[in-house]
Amino acid sequence: MAVSVLSMARHIAEELKDGLSGAGVRSAARGIRRLLSVDFVGLADLSGQVVWAPAEPPFYADANALVEKVLHGETREGRSPLVAVPLHVHHELSGVLVVAGASHRAAVREAAAWVVESLERGRLEASAELAAQAELRALRAEISPHFVYNALTVIAALVSSDPDRSRELMLDFADYIRYSLAKHGEYTTVADEFHAIETYLALQRAVLGDRLQVQVRVAPEVLAVALPYLVLQPLVENAVRHGIEPRAGTGHVQVRGEAEANDCVISVEDDGVGMDPALAEEILAGRGGTDSVGLANVDRRLRSVYGPWYGLVIETAVGEGTRVVVRIPRFQPGVMP
Repeated sequence: MAVSVLSMARHIAEELKDGLSGAGVRSAARGIRRLLSVDFVGLADLSGQVVWAPAEPPFYADANALVEKVLHGETREGRSPLVAVPLHVHHELSGVLVVAGASHRAAVREAAAWVVESLERGRLEASAELAAQAELRALRAEISPHFVYNALTVIAALVSSDPDRSRELMLDFADYIRYSLAKHGEYTTVADEFHAIETYLALQRAVLGDRLQVQVRVAPEVLAVALPYLVLQPLVENAVRHGIEPRAGTGHVQVRGEAEANDCVISVEDDGVGMDPALAEEILAGRGGTDSVGLANVDRRLRSVYGPWYGLVIETAVGEGTRVVVRIPRFQPGVMP
């Protein structure tokens, strides 16, 4: 019996994730009716429109009148066998629960509390999704105008002297912009992220010349692994912009992807200027300034998707370069490109 109740409660919460105006409201009302063992259950949003289970009762006019009273007074109305209870989500009226049939007052109160908790959880999940979308927009907005200007300048300079090379770089630039700015799903694959990395590095090699040496290696068995969109590219851009560009002479960037048991491990390493480990810690905490928002952004997104045990690991020291490691499960329920 207890397992059945818990299963039904979980079902109700899932059906209410989109609120009292969502597609799952009737199914949630059916679940509440079973839990309370009553004749009818209705759920209404702030419009006053009641969704009933199993069907609209013959006394719907009386029930609608109670709903209107609750929406105006924000207090419980009626008495068994017909009661209407306000649903306050984050201290704001969000709707009404209507129960028709013999029921205990305490049971109705607990059912209303469960509906409220389900609605609050749905709002939190929606807010988290909006936050993730906002962070993705922030990453897209981080395309460096300096890099774009330099890349286009190099391409333009090669139009006459080496038109084939100029055309190749222009196609790389188009791929880079398309991948960075186009609307994508929430997840992509390691293969697509590595392709974006290679187009970016091709452009940077054209801009920096012999100052930048790169090595990209990825094991075939991890190419199809799904991961959040725009996770790896910002790490490579960070290595070039903050590691290689400020240093004198030739710099090296190595990007590797390989399987370790059930995990996919990707590392981005440079032999650039490095940084104080304390600064790296501040960056991951989101306190590193606007130039380093990308690393904190990626770290939060990874932890949100895979849990607190995952995220970025930064190994660095002043003058010793930087190594950023991403470890993700090769298979994660719900993570699909």
